[in-house]
Amino acid sequence: MRLESPRGTKDLLFDEARLWQYIENELRQLCETYHYGEIRTPIFEHTEVFQRGVGETTDIVQKEMYTFLDRGNRSITLRPEGTAGVARAYIEGKLHGAVNQPIKVYYNGPMFRYERQQEGRRRQFHQFGVEALGSEDPAIDAEVIALAMGIYERLGINEIELVINSLGDLDSRKRHRKALIEHFTPYTDELCDDCRSRLQQNPLRVLDCKVDIDHPAMEAAPKILDYLNDESKEYFEKVKSYLDAMNIPYIVDATLVRGLDYYNHTAFEIMGTAEGFGAQATLLGGGRYDGLVEQFGGPRTPGVGFALGMERLILALQHEEIELPIEDELDAFIVTIGEDNVQKEAVRVLHSLRKEKVKIDKDYQGRGVKAQFRAADRLKAKFVIVLGENELEKGVVQLRSMATRDEQEVPLADLTKVLLKALGGKSK
Repeated sequence: MRLESPRGTKDLLFDEARLWQYIENELRQLCETYHYGEIRTPIFEHTEVFQRGVGETTDIVQKEMYTFLDRGNRSITLRPEGTAGVARAYIEGKLHGAVNQPIKVYYNGPMFRYERQQEGRRRQFHQFGVEALGSEDPAIDAEVIALAMGIYERLGINEIELVINSLGDLDSRKRHRKALIEHFTPYTDELCDDCRSRLQQNPLRVLDCKVDIDHPAMEAAPKILDYLNDESKEYFEKVKSYLDAMNIPYIVDATLVRGLDYYNHTAFEIMGTAEGFGAQATLLGGGRYDGLVEQFGGPRTPGVGFALGMERLILALQHEEIELPIEDELDAFIVTIGEDNVQKEAVRVLHSLRKEKVKIDKDYQGRGVKAQFRAADRLKAKFVIVLGENELEKGVVQLRSMATRDEQEVPLADLTKVLLKALGGKSK
């Protein structure tokens, strides 16, 4: 029986892995300019972390989580998203007591959901996210949104649009919740099973239903913006004013809701608008979640953040046919002609140059000279170092530029200095 990767997973090999590494490095550098530090939480948590954080009524908790009992009969879940784990770590690490607030973090890693596969969505997927905990200033909402938009700008992705909404504070949501129940109750028999259940538990989730999306009651449903109290309206206006100050364009969509239970006030998504993206065009989603840390037994802690799927981000690059400037070449390749003594010296040269951060390799297949040169070409080596019995006796190598085909004889003792100069200094 041939073994294959589990359904919904994918190996990342060589060129694809380099693409991911490049993007991840760009995202890290961007976060550092915003003064966000990396946090790494466990890939699995106690199931209660997600039941409390994500919400019992969500599809994630009810249908999609990978949950199992460990040998201690404890319920464990592979993380389906990142925010709940960050909130748990914030409490456990007593970060609420830190002098510098808000605590600003980013994370990146695999998540797991048992769901139907779609383009850019797998059962093991990868999420990059940002969280800012400890400030209820609407300016931090705008900063998080600006960082999110900066990701696409940094990678050259232009065919996107920012959609924002306000979910209001607790008072606003209560009044909107009552209006939604009154509105949808006459249509209960016409809605899917999930919506009938959500209507009493969390009616806002009905608006996010993919099954009943075309039902006439959806379009006519009460809009949260009509139920915002004065404080919530003022908060939303401030967020918009900060976005205006940064010249970040946005669209206000009163129907936008987030799929997780912990959101309040600001909600936003970044949509891919490139041709062929289809209906599932959401690239990134986020918002404010002021009650999440309290749900975990921590102190009152406002928070705001976002998460994006790395697979969806790469899909956006492909739809816009963007080629990233990924370096995939060697500084040098050693071509050897001879047996033990030559091979031993080649290994020494390799080790010496690698200490100077030179990207260098050699042949390990015992191939002939022509085949070694072809390998150097395939590996995009800038220089070839030829070392044979004659060169070894004279204490020299032949250094050839693969761009100009110019060749010079270089003493072995001077090779490092000459090669580094030819490379324009130390290799990065």
